[in-house]
Amino acid sequence: MTLSLIERPRRNRKSAAVRAWHRETFLSADHLVWPVFIHDKDVDEPIGSMPGCSRWSPAGLDREVAEAIAEGIGAIVLFPAEPESSKSSLGEESWNPQGLVQRTLRRLKAAWPDLVLITDVALDPYSSDGHDGIVQDGRILNDATVEVLCRQAVSQAEAGADVIAPSDMMDGRIGAIREALDAAGFPDVSLLSYTAKYASAFYGPFRDALDSAPKFGDKKTYQMDPANVREALREVALDEAEGADLVMVKPAGPYLDVIRQVREATALPVAAYQVSGEYAMLKAASQNGWLDERRVVLESLLAIRRAGADVIFTYYARQAAGWLKEA
Repeated sequence: MTLSLIERPRRNRKSAAVRAWHRETFLSADHLVWPVFIHDKDVDEPIGSMPGCSRWSPAGLDREVAEAIAEGIGAIVLFPAEPESSKSSLGEESWNPQGLVQRTLRRLKAAWPDLVLITDVALDPYSSDGHDGIVQDGRILNDATVEVLCRQAVSQAEAGADVIAPSDMMDGRIGAIREALDAAGFPDVSLLSYTAKYASAFYGPFRDALDSAPKFGDKKTYQMDPANVREALREVALDEAEGADLVMVKPAGPYLDVIRQVREATALPVAAYQVSGEYAMLKAASQNGWLDERRVVLESLLAIRRAGADVIFTYYARQAAGWLKEA
C-alpha cells in the first residue's frame, strides 16, 4: 500500500468544529445528581475524607441548594447523618414522619417544587448495627427488612420525595416498595433501584460522613461480589420485572464494563454512582498537583456516560456543571 492510499481518520479530528460533527457522547448538567449529607445541627461540618463536602445544617443546605439550582443542578439525593441516640436495631427513625429526611423533604419541596428530590432507602444510617437491614443472631434478615423499607419509602413519599432509591440490596424489595407506594396513593413516585451495588472498598469516606460503618462483619452477603457481572444482569431482570423505573450500577468508575452490559440488557434509564472513594482519589491527586482536576473530573464523567449511564450521581456535580457552562 502506498502512503497516499492509507486510511486517514485524522481528517475527522483536524478542528474543534469537525470533531464535534461525529462526537458520540456528550455530558451536561442535566445528567448529574448532587448527593448531599444533612444533619440536625446548627453548623455545617466539613468532611475530612471528602474535601469540599460537608454535613449541611438546615440553613446551610437551603443556601447550597439555591446556589446549586442556579448552577444548573436539577436533582439532589439526601443522606442523613443521624445521632447515635436516634439509632436502633430496627431503625424506627427511618419512617418517623418528623425525622430529619422527612422534614428536609417538606421544606425543600415547598421552596423549590421543581427540584427533583431523591431519597435513599436503607437502614444503615438508622441502625445501631450499621447494616442496611435488620440483624438477628449475626444474620441480615431479608423479608423483615423489606417490611421496614416499605414503611420508610411511604414515609418519604408522603413528605414529598419524587424518586425513592433503595440501596439496601434486599431481595424482592423493589416489588414490595412499588406495591406499598401504589397502595398508599403514590403511583407517580419513581423507583430508582441500586440494582448492581457492589461490596466495594470505595465506600469508606461515605461511611465516615454518616458514621454508618457496620459494627461487625461486612456487607458481602447482600451487596454484590466485585468479581461478577452476569449476576448484575440477573438483578436487572428481577428489578425490571418488579417495577423499577431506573436501575443503578455502584460504584461507577471501576465498573464501566458492568454499566455497558446493564445498558445493553435493559431499555430502562441507567444510573451510575461515582462514589466517595472515587471522589476522594480525584480530589487528593488534584490537590497535590498531580492531576488537572477539571480535566480529569470531566473525563471521568464522560467515560461513565460513554459506558452507557443516563444519570450520574457525583459529588462533583456542582463543579462539573460550572465547568461545562464555561466550555
